[in-house]
Amino acid sequence: MAKQQAADEAAGMDLVHLLREVTVRLDLAGARFAGRNGLHPTDLRALISLLDAARAGEESTPGRLGDRLGLNSAGTTALIDRLERLGLLRRVRDTRDRRRVLLEVDDRALALGQSFFGPLIERTLALLATFEADEQAAIRRFLSGLGEAVTEEGA
Repeated sequence: MAKQQAADEAAGMDLVHLLREVTVRLDLAGARFAGRNGLHPTDLRALISLLDAARAGEESTPGRLGDRLGLNSAGTTALIDRLERLGLLRRVRDTRDRRRVLLEVDDRALALGQSFFGPLIERTLALLATFEADEQAAIRRFLSGLGEAVTEEGA
């Protein structure tokens, strides 16, 4: 029983180390993209966050963006100003409440991201296609659970 538990733990740690390696490689790819395009890594995280919110049908406000990125109001404003100057983001008035400002990612940012990350996305989709539906469901469950674990206090 103890040997099996040790083997299971070793196999689990092997997966943890693989995940860490992938995370580092993705972070380095993001840093290369940011560097090539005159962006700060936080700029890239902001664009990803805004794109994810749009895909989920959520409106993005400066306050929500700041909360997602852990930035204070001044840092969020500086970030938005920088992305707006680069032509990657725009502020628009909410049509239902003119006092509210919404954030939209510009098509230029989409094209820029696609040009760099498109091939990686294509390779990822091709790799996922090699897995059966039940295996993809297990991968989805694992990644979703890991995302929740990372957001828990203390992680």
